[in-house]
Amino acid sequence: MGKKIYVGNLPFSTTSDALASMFHPFGKVDSSKIITDRETGRSKGFGFIEMSDANEAESAITKLHGSDIGGRLLTVNEARPMEKRPNQFRQTPPAINNRWQ
Repeated sequence: MGKKIYVGNLPFSTTSDALASMFHPFGKVDSSKIITDRETGRSKGFGFIEMSDANEAESAITKLHGSDIGGRLLTVNEARPMEKRPNQFRQTPPAINNRWQ
Protein backbone atom coordinates (compact mmCIF):
# COMPACT_ATOMS: atom_id res chain seq x y z
CA MET A 1 0.00 0.00 0.00
CA GLY A 2 1.19 3.53 -0.76
CA LYS A 3 1.74 6.50 1.45
CA LYS A 4 0.18 9.91 1.72
CA ILE A 5 2.75 12.63 2.44
CA TYR A 6 2.15 16.03 4.01
CA VAL A 7 4.26 18.89 2.60
CA GLY A 8 4.13 22.12 4.58
CA ASN A 9 5.66 25.60 4.47
CA LEU A 10 5.39 25.74 0.69
CA PRO A 11 5.70 29.04 -1.14
CA PHE A 12 2.16 30.29 -1.86
CA SER A 13 2.91 30.28 -5.59
CA THR A 14 3.49 26.48 -5.67
CA THR A 15 1.11 24.57 -7.97
CA SER A 16 0.07 20.92 -7.76
CA ASP A 17 2.20 20.19 -10.84
CA ALA A 18 5.25 21.87 -9.29
CA LEU A 19 4.70 19.90 -6.09
CA ALA A 20 4.53 16.63 -8.04
CA SER A 21 7.72 17.49 -9.94
CA MET A 22 9.58 17.85 -6.60
CA PHE A 23 8.75 14.24 -5.81
CA HIS A 24 9.21 12.66 -9.27
CA PRO A 25 12.96 12.04 -8.78
CA PHE A 26 12.11 9.69 -5.90
CA GLY A 27 9.51 7.57 -7.69
CA LYS A 28 6.02 7.46 -9.14
CA VAL A 29 3.67 10.15 -7.86
CA ASP A 30 0.05 9.00 -7.88
CA SER A 31 -1.45 12.38 -6.98
CA SER A 32 -0.57 15.84 -5.73
CA LYS A 33 -2.83 18.50 -4.27
CA ILE A 34 -2.26 22.01 -2.97
CA ILE A 35 -4.79 22.99 -0.32
CA THR A 36 -6.50 26.32 -1.04
CA ASP A 37 -8.74 28.67 0.89
CA ARG A 38 -12.41 28.13 -0.06
CA GLU A 39 -13.25 31.80 -0.23
CA THR A 40 -10.18 33.29 -1.90
CA GLY A 41 -8.81 30.31 -3.82
CA ARG A 42 -5.33 31.21 -2.54
CA SER A 43 -2.90 28.50 -1.46
CA LYS A 44 -2.73 27.81 2.27
CA GLY A 45 0.96 26.91 1.94
CA PHE A 46 0.65 23.15 2.26
CA GLY A 47 -0.34 20.15 0.22
CA PHE A 48 -0.34 16.38 -0.08
CA ILE A 49 1.42 13.83 -2.27
CA GLU A 50 0.46 10.19 -2.72
CA MET A 51 3.10 7.69 -3.77
CA SER A 52 2.30 4.01 -4.33
CA ASP A 53 5.70 2.64 -3.22
CA ALA A 54 6.28 3.06 0.53
CA ASN A 55 10.09 2.85 0.17
CA GLU A 56 10.12 5.61 -2.45
CA ALA A 57 7.87 7.72 -0.22
CA GLU A 58 10.20 7.27 2.77
CA SER A 59 13.17 8.24 0.62
CA ALA A 60 11.39 11.39 -0.54
CA ILE A 61 10.44 12.32 3.03
CA THR A 62 14.01 11.87 4.24
CA LYS A 63 15.59 13.83 1.39
CA LEU A 64 13.07 16.68 1.11
CA HIS A 65 12.32 17.42 4.78
CA GLY A 66 14.11 20.65 5.69
CA SER A 67 15.07 21.47 2.11
CA ASP A 68 14.91 25.08 0.94
CA ILE A 69 12.28 25.84 -1.71
CA GLY A 70 11.78 29.49 -2.59
CA GLY A 71 13.45 30.64 0.62
CA ARG A 72 11.28 28.41 2.82
CA LEU A 73 12.30 25.25 4.68
CA LEU A 74 9.87 22.45 3.84
CA THR A 75 8.18 20.26 6.41
CA VAL A 76 7.72 16.83 4.87
CA ASN A 77 6.31 13.86 6.77
CA GLU A 78 3.79 11.05 6.57
CA ALA A 79 0.28 12.50 6.59
CA ARG A 80 -1.84 11.86 9.66
CA PRO A 81 -5.63 11.55 9.63
CA MET A 82 -7.37 14.88 10.09
CA GLU A 83 -8.37 15.47 13.69
CA LYS A 84 -12.01 16.09 14.41
CA ARG A 85 -12.57 19.72 15.31
CA PRO A 86 -15.50 20.99 17.34
CA ASN A 87 -18.15 22.81 15.37
CA GLN A 88 -17.52 26.45 16.19
CA PHE A 89 -21.00 27.54 15.07
CA ARG A 90 -23.02 25.12 17.15
CA GLN A 91 -23.83 26.38 20.58
CA THR A 92 -24.63 24.25 23.55
CA PRO A 93 -28.21 24.68 24.72
CA PRO A 94 -28.69 26.86 27.80
CA ALA A 95 -29.25 25.15 31.11
CA ILE A 96 -32.91 24.48 31.83
CA ASN A 97 -34.29 26.70 34.51
CA ASN A 98 -36.42 24.48 36.74
CA ARG A 99 -37.61 27.38 38.85
CA TRP A 100 -40.84 27.81 36.89
CA GLN A 101 -41.91 24.19 36.95
